[in-house]
Amino acid sequence: MDSVTGIIDKIKTLAKEGEKEIVDLRRHFHMNPETSWNEVETTKRIVEELEKIGVENVRSGFGGTECGVTADIVGAKPGKCVALRADIDALPLNDEKDVPYKSRKAGAMHACGHDSHASMLIGAAKALTALKSELKGKVRLLFQPAEEHGIRPGAKALIDGGALEGVEGMFGIHVMSSIPSGMLEYRAGPFMAGADSWEATIAGKGGHGSAPELAVDPTIAAFQIGNAIQTVISREVPPRDTAVVSIGGIKTSSYVFNIIPDRVEMCGTVRTFRPEVQDSVEAALVRLFETIGEACRCKVDFKYNRLLPATINDGNMTALAKSVAEAALGEKNVRESELVMGSEDFSHYGRIVPAVFVNLGTACAEKKSDMPHHSPKFDVDESVLWQGAVLHAVFAWRFLEEN
Repeated sequence: MDSVTGIIDKIKTLAKEGEKEIVDLRRHFHMNPETSWNEVETTKRIVEELEKIGVENVRSGFGGTECGVTADIVGAKPGKCVALRADIDALPLNDEKDVPYKSRKAGAMHACGHDSHASMLIGAAKALTALKSELKGKVRLLFQPAEEHGIRPGAKALIDGGALEGVEGMFGIHVMSSIPSGMLEYRAGPFMAGADSWEATIAGKGGHGSAPELAVDPTIAAFQIGNAIQTVISREVPPRDTAVVSIGGIKTSSYVFNIIPDRVEMCGTVRTFRPEVQDSVEAALVRLFETIGEACRCKVDFKYNRLLPATINDGNMTALAKSVAEAALGEKNVRESELVMGSEDFSHYGRIVPAVFVNLGTACAEKKSDMPHHSPKFDVDESVLWQGAVLHAVFAWRFLEEN
């Protein structure tokens, strides 16, 4: 048995032995969800678990809050530093599942699997700590708040707080309810889209529906802009590129059958993978809102907000993650992913250190774990969680051994 296979087998054994604890932790977090930048009790529980394990340099509280944790597993042998990340925040939803571990908090629910991420990383930390006499270098653990926030992402707060100091490689996992349980998907290069938002106020002059000539109707401008937006993708983005522009909301200042409103508000999102496309789409939206608004005699206030960059997986890190997954899960359970139009603030880490982000399937119809993310009935196949712990631990081990 070679040393790599031997370590994988040791890590698998340790993670499997700790499976019940991983599942119990996941259920604790699921029953006690906390939304972005409110993860105070979640942070305390993570610190408690890490202190029991015996990790070093435990720090909590980032972004001027009491939320988020970083810690180190220091190997007995010298080496580099690799980071493993789990996000920990819940969503502002009501849990509609009929399960014993249903959320106990109205208006908060782990509907994206971050409870699983936290418990998997704690499981990995226990396995790596048990083997630290053989470990070369340091493993940095990141339990990140506020991945769901968007406007104030937790990843940036951890970076600003020094979480990546000394780190030379990074790995992250997201559970995915659209992928069969135990299947891992990877992709080198562009993986998840960057996310931007836009908002606009179209101001006209209100009036009576029977005399439109006396008003300046902002709804006409809004309708024309809504149609024109669709040409941005079809006529201004090269066919070889991928991008999305969507309208998320339209609201008029009045809602009466015979009144022309004096104002329309609109908002939406843009998803892109390349900075050049992002720039092009932003410029096109600015032009359409301004010129169509002027043509319709309306005043337009348009704002474009750059939120999250695209998640770009480092080629070498991706090759390592693929190799680790094939060794840990079997080659038949590893496949290349298509581009993902969803977004992740993990992208901020990849702009600083070589990083890779992968998706681990938890979809099982019999266990009702195939509901969409952000659904009030979202759940995971808990039998996969120990495998997530294995992937974290083996990736860290292999990175330190090979670097």
